[in-house]
Amino acid sequence: MTDPTTPLAKMTQRGPTVLWNDSATPAELAESISFGAVGATCNPVIALAAIKADLPRWTARIAELGRQLPEATESQLGWKVVEEVSLDAAKLLEPAFEKHHGYNGRLSMQTDPRLARSAKALADQAEHFSSLAKNIIVKIPAIATGVEAIEDATHRGVSVNVTVSFTVAQAVAAGEAIERGLKRREAEGLDVSTMGPVVTIMVGRLDDWLKICYAKQGLCFDPGYLEWAGVAAVKKAYQEFQARGLRARVLVAAYRNALQWTEFVGGNLVLSPPFAWQKRFQASGIEPVDRIDVPVEPKIVETMYEQMPDFRKAYDVDGMTVEQFAEFGATRRTLRQFLGADEELDQIVRDVLIPAP
Repeated sequence: MTDPTTPLAKMTQRGPTVLWNDSATPAELAESISFGAVGATCNPVIALAAIKADLPRWTARIAELGRQLPEATESQLGWKVVEEVSLDAAKLLEPAFEKHHGYNGRLSMQTDPRLARSAKALADQAEHFSSLAKNIIVKIPAIATGVEAIEDATHRGVSVNVTVSFTVAQAVAAGEAIERGLKRREAEGLDVSTMGPVVTIMVGRLDDWLKICYAKQGLCFDPGYLEWAGVAAVKKAYQEFQARGLRARVLVAAYRNALQWTEFVGGNLVLSPPFAWQKRFQASGIEPVDRIDVPVEPKIVETMYEQMPDFRKAYDVDGMTVEQFAEFGATRRTLRQFLGADEELDQIVRDVLIPAP
């Protein structure tokens, strides 16, 4: 039961800002729901962590699946397990899904990053994942093929959670792709009333990349400014979504500091902190107040804008073309990490199928 006096509960009670949990581990998700969470996000790294958290169960299941599907590849067996991990978590969110009529109560499943070169493969897998449970939302990356797949999948009726997204340009391009998909459905007389698309900005991963740029480029300004970079990008993207009338909500993920919570309270957006950060927020005693419309101090934005080309790419609506999204440093780093999680899951499956002598 939600304690209405805790910081996160107060946040969700004061306005449209909602809490999702950035984990599919059942125990963490159940406790996050007690904090007021009404959704959950997942990615290859998070799915791998959930499998490792209950490894005896899942290695036994891999062995069983290996017997049932003797011709399946390591990757296919691993992704069958990811599906089952996700469906376990999705069941916990069904009450919120019913209460919010599909707008919340969804569990994110991420398309396989190894499919990222094919828009059709991404959209096809998104449609498959969406069919597994009524409250699945599917992650598709904000790269050129992904933007194409986002519109296609939305048109097919998939609620999309845009991922591998760090910049205002990516968020706006993805939000507009969702809008085109929704309008195509409406033009064909198809229902969109229970869809709940969101566009993620991985706020902390943007900060991480800009800190790397700061060091590589030998820059020298207050390093504390870099804690505000992702915050500034999210606030700018949120303003753009409101001005353009985009129906998808901005979702904030990949937390690195408390500003990435307190600065977004009051907006019609989704905050999806990792469970460990939620525990810190709950214990903080911070009184949440509406700050989504409070601008980042101009000096901070101006300093980074003048000295950091990659901040300009992240902050400007036209900072990058769609074709350039895959070249952005944070995008490359994240895709490589997700692909690494895929490889590690393959290794777990391999160790079950062919135990070491």
